Amino acid sequence: MKKIISTPKAPAAIGPYSQANFVNGVLYISGQIPVNSETGNVEEGIEKATHQVMKNLEAILTEAGLSFSHVVKATIFLKNMDDFAAMNEIYASYLNPESYPARETVQVSCLPKNVDIEISVIAHQF
Repeated sequence: MKKIISTPKAPAAIGPYSQANFVNGVLYISGQIPVNSETGNVEEGIEKATHQVMKNLEAILTEAGLSFSHVVKATIFLKNMDDFAAMNEIYASYLNPESYPARETVQVSCLPKNVDIEISVIAHQF
């Protein structure tokens, strides 16, 4: 059974997709960009942007009754791979170092709203 997960504490979907789908104990969260759901503003600069993306992901995880400790897979899209070190430090600060998820990070030429970063995750209800 599929359950749609949605919270006003993360940006609303800007297209034909859900913030997240919960299927058989697995939560699939759509890519989150650094939009502040309270103001609608896009956070600029990789540090602020990464924090905002992680807060958006956390809000969706919380709505589903999960946390970052449940995340088993992450996909990170960066507009500039030179931002990797700064992003990686902030990303890691939200996670338990004893249970990091699997992950890939790729550089892309363009992201929605011309942001610098987008992250999607998959979490598992243990």
